[in-house]
Amino acid sequence: MTTRRRPIAPITELEHSAFCKTEDELPAKPLAEELSVNVRWQQIPTEYLHYTADELDERIHTVRQKLGTSVTVLGHHYQREEVIKYADFQGDSFLLSQQAASKPEADFIIFCGVHFMAETACILAGEHQRVILPNITAGCSMADMAPMEDVDDAWEDLMEVLGEGEIVPVTYMNSIAGIKALCGRNDGAVCTSSNADAVLKWAFEQGKRVLFLPDQHLGRNTALKMGVPLDEMVVWNPFRSMGGNTPEQLRRAKMVLWQGHCSVHTRFTVRQIEMARQRFPDVNVLVHPECVMETVQAADLVGSTEFIRNQINNAPAGSVWAVGTRSAW
Repeated sequence: MTTRRRPIAPITELEHSAFCKTEDELPAKPLAEELSVNVRWQQIPTEYLHYTADELDERIHTVRQKLGTSVTVLGHHYQREEVIKYADFQGDSFLLSQQAASKPEADFIIFCGVHFMAETACILAGEHQRVILPNITAGCSMADMAPMEDVDDAWEDLMEVLGEGEIVPVTYMNSIAGIKALCGRNDGAVCTSSNADAVLKWAFEQGKRVLFLPDQHLGRNTALKMGVPLDEMVVWNPFRSMGGNTPEQLRRAKMVLWQGHCSVHTRFTVRQIEMARQRFPDVNVLVHPECVMETVQAADLVGSTEFIRNQINNAPAGSVWAVGTRSAW
């Protein structure tokens, strides 16, 4: 049985809690002001720190014109408009990586997103292409909740209790490359929020149970939708022996859910939905499946960021929507 390290909160979770307010406007500021709030960033040449937003905008425009097709810029849905306007492609992380791979003429891929997204782009990119993450410290709190050491320990414990071939590893796209590799080595799969239903269905055709990483809420909501009852799901706490479960609980389980979550999507509550319905009786409530189970069950529609974007773009004029996802999409 593996030993457990001391519990720590990922710094990205602390940063998101401090700065990612769902109601806040986020106007662009000089980098010196942005950095004064102590968010992690790599060293930036001093000359850039005091440019105004307009000055930075002008310089970016000039450089984009000069570089032309040698650079492909990817902008995740959650980026702000002053970033998105320079993106060649906008979308979810996996879609963006696929789109970048379709541009072999680009020697450089600039991914305006977080670390795991750039890793995915590296996997799909050509050998001649370099992937650049503008802020190398930009992380995802959910991905940081499943470090490789802990996942390796958990897999070893599960093999000891269940045996090889008795559990299929499935990881959400929002995870580090090492976990994706573990799933590949052990006949598992990687899913997105758009295809989680199909991937889980496939996984249950391969084996009796699934280890779902790193987002317990996406795993739970998807399994419930497929008819798996809650009493056949357990949560794996990486800081406890056997994830906090007995061997018998693991053998009975159909879903072993890694104890991870999105620090933004878990802020949306049933109470907020009730308040929205009181204020706007005709409101349509649309949330992301990374939200907690109770919030998902109280919503009218549930889907990926791409699904949410399409629903809003195609909604009738005058319709009212309450959306449970990040604010910058």
